[in-house]
Amino acid sequence: IFEHPAGSYKKIFETCEELAEPLPATVTGRIPSFLKGSLLRLGPGLFEVGDEPFYHLFDGQALMHKFDFKNGQVTYYRKFIQTDAYVRAITEKRVVITEFGTFAYPDPCKNIFSRFFSYFKGVEVTDNCLVNVYPIGEDFYAVTETNYITKVNTDTLETLKKVDMCNFVNINGITAHPHIEQDGTVYNIGNCMGKGATLAYNIVRIPPTQKDKSDPIEKSKVVVQFPSAERFKPSYVHSFGMSVNYFVFVETPVKINLLKFLSAWSIRGSNYMDCFESNESQGTIFHVARKDPGEYIDLKFKGAPIGMFHHINTYEDQGFIVVDLCSWKGFEFVYNYLWLANLRANWEEVKKAAMMAPQPEVRRYVIPLDVHKEEQGKNLVSLPYTTATAVMHADGMIWLEPEVLFSGPRQAFEFPQINYHRYGGKNYTYAYGLGLNHFIPDRICKLNVRTKETWVWQEPESYPSEPLFVQNPDGIDEDDGVLLTIVAAPGSQRPAYMLILNAKDLSEIARAEVECSIPVTFHGMYKQ
Repeated sequence: IFEHPAGSYKKIFETCEELAEPLPATVTGRIPSFLKGSLLRLGPGLFEVGDEPFYHLFDGQALMHKFDFKNGQVTYYRKFIQTDAYVRAITEKRVVITEFGTFAYPDPCKNIFSRFFSYFKGVEVTDNCLVNVYPIGEDFYAVTETNYITKVNTDTLETLKKVDMCNFVNINGITAHPHIEQDGTVYNIGNCMGKGATLAYNIVRIPPTQKDKSDPIEKSKVVVQFPSAERFKPSYVHSFGMSVNYFVFVETPVKINLLKFLSAWSIRGSNYMDCFESNESQGTIFHVARKDPGEYIDLKFKGAPIGMFHHINTYEDQGFIVVDLCSWKGFEFVYNYLWLANLRANWEEVKKAAMMAPQPEVRRYVIPLDVHKEEQGKNLVSLPYTTATAVMHADGMIWLEPEVLFSGPRQAFEFPQINYHRYGGKNYTYAYGLGLNHFIPDRICKLNVRTKETWVWQEPESYPSEPLFVQNPDGIDEDDGVLLTIVAAPGSQRPAYMLILNAKDLSEIARAEVECSIPVTFHGMYKQ
């Protein structure tokens, strides 16, 4: 396990300039001939406006990065997405729209009356799409977790238009982690208003490219609704699981206090982070729904409290649903540890803060679908290859205990990826991830979920990002392909590079170094 006493990781949380044109990268090794597309990534790139800082990891303004592969050569390009949040901040030289952890003060130039009236218009929700990019039909959208998504041109990185999902479906926000089927159908989940003023969660289906070239988003439909455990406090939802025939939604104890959210906002200068709280007694609730036709399955599956952001994969096997995910033990919200001040601290301080935080663990839960009342008290899971259990209690609630696939103290296997194209929603063997060392990303990991064998790539003073798997088109095996990751190497002559690893053993195939530094990125995609 690496130590980082020099603190060079602080550099990945620093503002950078966009580029006027693509930069050629210096390639060492050989770029595989099947790489002919683009690696697209999103993350924060502007960490302050004038003398006003952004405070949280998820507040910096959205910067889109692109590495293009052509004839064994690589170029790098980046542009800020021209969101309302960004354009207005640049124009007014201050934070104008409240971000996840940064409150935007009212316009100092306005008098008390116009402030009073804008208070009644309600909150302006941010469109800062710094989390991910994905295709809908023929189009590409940069996204965050609010109701706004932003259409972008993935060749020029131009911003095309802001789209409000509320105009098409009943959701208050929608995650940055959709599931996309082979035909281009997109599924996603978001909080919504359910029946009788209660909260719920809707799964939304966006169809693939339309024959008549109309926008698929206009044909979005809610396919199924999950109930909320607490009437006015929905859980924070970051992703969901989808197998061939089922949706799995994990309702964690991290809650959004809607009343706080609506009242505190305009009164006391609060931000999104102020509206989260933990329900210390709820535990974790696992919901299952049939996919087609959409139908909620009214069984109560529960487990000990976890925080959860990323599902790894979900598949069906012999009447069970296997749910692999990256968990954080306990009910405390992990985002409390992602304030920029914490992440930019000296190494000893970073380690001290992480000592207090929830502990990461890769877990496999197994949900039995064929449940009979008379079987209470015994383990319902009969899959031979897992130690995960499901036991029915007298009240019909089924208690789930996971199998641990990976666990290391303050060493998270996070930002998981798989061979999604061939194995998403199916029984699989390999997961790839970004290793977080006390929340600092310092290695790329591979995990065999059957044998628990692990592989690691790491280099001193090098800070990689989420690894994306690209299948070798001639490959037979599940792990026949490469991983693409952007590595910040602040001490080096060239401070960043795109790294290509062999997905079999994480050995280096090539790297493409650039002359500029690259800040942290969260998610992205490889576009053929």
